[in-house]
Amino acid sequence: MEFFIDSADIEAIRELCSFLPIDGVTTNPTIITKSGKEPEQVFAELCEALTEDQKIIAQVVATDYEGILAEADKIASIRGGKNIVVKIPVTREGLRAIPVVKAKGISVLATGIYSPDQAFWAAKAGADYLAPYVNRMCNYGDGVGQVIELVQTLAQYGMEAKVCAASFKNVDQVHQLLAAGVPSITVNPDTIRDMVGHPGTAIAVDEFTANWEKAYGRTTL
Repeated sequence: MEFFIDSADIEAIRELCSFLPIDGVTTNPTIITKSGKEPEQVFAELCEALTEDQKIIAQVVATDYEGILAEADKIASIRGGKNIVVKIPVTREGLRAIPVVKAKGISVLATGIYSPDQAFWAAKAGADYLAPYVNRMCNYGDGVGQVIELVQTLAQYGMEAKVCAASFKNVDQVHQLLAAGVPSITVNPDTIRDMVGHPGTAIAVDEFTANWEKAYGRTTL
């Protein structure tokens, strides 16, 4: 199972990677613009912050077929292509480009998915990952349920594409998909922190420390 950080906030990425076994980072054009930095700087900082075993997943901006192909080549050149994945939206031009990009030996994540049907066609086109927008799909129905159904459909047909669930509003959505066995997931830093932190844990640790200090006059073993 792979767990990615959905962010271009280098400090947040460094923080989370310092104590969690993170598999890499996903970005998109909106995330990069919100960083306030030039894209080249963002990519350079990601290469510095992550090991080569951690994936960098970056999205094309062009919407036309030729532009998508050109930008896929550019993204694939980051870090010498080591564990780089190109995100391509599931538009008609994107679906047309996916098998061509794959034929070059470039890994692809199909993004902007709002329905299992779109994901199915991206899988048929050869995408390695499929990124359904879970919370946005919930605005049109049972987004979590549709993603679970998608995982089952891919397994039924023996398709190799992996669902990489994205776009979460809360921890419960993440929890439901983890419990259902989603093979990969990308989550923003705040939601990841909410997954890890719990007030009950802090209370328990403080209680342990207070009891120990009361008995032995120190807060170490």
